[in-house]
Amino acid sequence: MSEKTIPVTVLTGFLGSGKTTLLNRILSENHGKRIAVIENEFGEIGVDNDLVIGAEEEIFEMNNGCICCTVRGDLIRILGNLMKRRDRFDHIMVETTGMADPGPVAQTFFMDDELRDALSLDGVVTLVDSKHVFLHIDDSDEVKEQIAFADVILLNKIDLVSSTELDQLEARIHSMNAAAKIYRTRDAAIDMDKVLNLGGFDLNRALEVDPKFMEPEYPFEWSGLYELPAGDYHFVLKSGPDPVMKINLRSVAAATESAMRDAIEDTVLVFSDQEVHLQSGAIIEPGDHLAQIDLVGDQSTYVLRVPLAGAYALFTEHHPDEFEAFVTDAERDRAEPLFTREYKPDHEHDEDVTSVAINTPGDLDFEKFDDWLGKLLSNQGQDIFRMKGVLSFSGAEERYVFQGVHMLFDGRMDRPWREGERSNSLIFIGRNLDRGALTAGFSTCLT
Repeated sequence: MSEKTIPVTVLTGFLGSGKTTLLNRILSENHGKRIAVIENEFGEIGVDNDLVIGAEEEIFEMNNGCICCTVRGDLIRILGNLMKRRDRFDHIMVETTGMADPGPVAQTFFMDDELRDALSLDGVVTLVDSKHVFLHIDDSDEVKEQIAFADVILLNKIDLVSSTELDQLEARIHSMNAAAKIYRTRDAAIDMDKVLNLGGFDLNRALEVDPKFMEPEYPFEWSGLYELPAGDYHFVLKSGPDPVMKINLRSVAAATESAMRDAIEDTVLVFSDQEVHLQSGAIIEPGDHLAQIDLVGDQSTYVLRVPLAGAYALFTEHHPDEFEAFVTDAERDRAEPLFTREYKPDHEHDEDVTSVAINTPGDLDFEKFDDWLGKLLSNQGQDIFRMKGVLSFSGAEERYVFQGVHMLFDGRMDRPWREGERSNSLIFIGRNLDRGALTAGFSTCLT
């Protein structure tokens, strides 16, 4: 590992495995390191920052989706901004959402030239919930990938299982990743030198696990390169499997594959930007802006405005064939691309696994909340993989911070509320969650 590069530890593990607990231990240990933290939240609101102790200025949150899907955009952007203040830290921790495949995260540090020169991947540390992992290990690709890519694996929560169960689990995990060092922990208690300064991520082993490891994933599925005179063109789409689609139109230096490769990398970052919502008939101009277009009714039409003759690339979130999409000129003649390219992510997420976030003002009645949550976990505990939040109880001057996994629940009073801060933020992550029922049930607990 080069002395000029800053080491990065990727901290991963399925929902509720103890990542935040380990992170707090790392931040509170007297190891002499100044650590910057990047967190990824699976959901619409971020609460993990409230669960991490101290170092508030050093914590960066990403809560707009799974980190493995946004890794080439948001993560690169945050790391780039972080490096502008590199004198304030000497180690970076990236805590992924429990639903993330760590492969694309690790890939980032090898695929981006600027990051590769400034940062080095020290290792991937995976936490395993010894009590609940067998509920997911057979049907979750994310759990398998988290174990397979790990340099160090912590079998956490060993106090909740028998020694026989623990031996069976360790044997199972060893069969999935024989190279990783495995430690048994309670409350993620581990010597820091066993999770930090690992000496580098094993790229060769990663390629054995996934031969396509160095092939990047992209946030779009198709692109086409066009040679176009100046004028207005029409992008015509019929209804398809999705009611919206993100697209980007951009000028390209030349009508060559080399220029197109440069455009691809630029567009990755554009797809991590906030999109502009457009309705049928709107004008789309080339540039570094992301359009989200409606695909309603039998057919939608958008105007592609080309100000100057030249080469232009069109990038679409979904494959045009799914929508019978095509480009025409003012005379309604089809404009055919010089060449096209397809991009298909290697990983897919369980579409039944979703998150429900609740963010509301007001104070809660403790007995009502306790009764509601108890009934909820009794009826749906198997489907609730993870829950966490910060709550405001009537009569309490401190925040109530809680975390839970399935039917296990733990909460505590935290620091006093700051002026104007008092509110309730919580998130449920699981399968077959009813947003309306959860929101309505929680509202009955308010005073």
